[in-house]
Amino acid sequence: MKGRDILKNMVSSAGDEAAKAPIQSQPQHKPAGAVRAMNLSLGRLGDEAAAAKELRSALAAGDKVVELSPAQIEASFIQDRIPTEKDAALDELIASMRESGQQVPILVRPHPTKDNQYQAAYGHRRLRAAIVLERPVKAIVRQLSDEELIVAQGQENGPRVDLSFIERALFAKRLEQHGFDRDRISQALSVDKPETSRLLQVSDVIPTEVILAIGPASKIGRPRWLAFAELLRDRAASKRVADAIADDQFTASDTNERFTRLWNQAQGPKASKKDATGKIRTRKGIVLASIERTNKGAKVTITSEAFAQFLDAQMGDLVERFERENASETDH
Repeated sequence: MKGRDILKNMVSSAGDEAAKAPIQSQPQHKPAGAVRAMNLSLGRLGDEAAAAKELRSALAAGDKVVELSPAQIEASFIQDRIPTEKDAALDELIASMRESGQQVPILVRPHPTKDNQYQAAYGHRRLRAAIVLERPVKAIVRQLSDEELIVAQGQENGPRVDLSFIERALFAKRLEQHGFDRDRISQALSVDKPETSRLLQVSDVIPTEVILAIGPASKIGRPRWLAFAELLRDRAASKRVADAIADDQFTASDTNERFTRLWNQAQGPKASKKDATGKIRTRKGIVLASIERTNKGAKVTITSEAFAQFLDAQMGDLVERFERENASETDH
């Protein structure tokens, strides 16, 4: 199939689905499943519109869309995603491609060492879906250096696929291990140098085996991972985390629950404690207050109204407890 025919089909498919979408004059309450399905459909239309724009740009640049056997294509030489047993996005993509075909071509380069073989720059999920469906995969073949490949890979995953924080951190670490400097890593991930430093800080402190055991943890953002990395600088915390990973219940949890389990273990037996960043958190990671120490003393900032009320009610008991445990200091 020629590139212009693929483009025509893509634009036509997106337009047909948009025309089928019902127009509601009055807001209606839909069941949760129906709302989710509608959101997925709208998201799919947006992806198809972006795909049409991307394909127009590729064709204008002289690129051709070809069909390749998935057996001819290897993954990128640097992995960006953390494998997971349950990948809802992949399942959705497989269902979409089964129904409507592949709407977005992947980008590959000729394999640097193997004849008639290719290496994927981006589109790894589409490649996996094509393997499951036992179909050829539409691809744009382009001559790319290693640097051009990882930049294309990282930038495609940034705005559209949205790698989780820890996946970007591990990708940054693998890029650094492969010899890329921080300027190139920042370019590949479309982030500034301070963010690149934070990504590498996390992936350098947290052992790779711990990251892979947790998985992508898409609901866990930068602050929690940074705090978790600081906790793991303590050997006792690292030991508790390693023991928790060996527990059968850990592997039965989903990726976000796994992080929470290890977060709790890293903090130890107390219900809440001050972490290494100076913040006081619950075992679920909710920030209640922060402590800032200076040469003149300490400043406590309470950010939770409920915690403030709790302290106010308990202050008398806390003072008495302090006096009992620090009698020598309070007698002066």
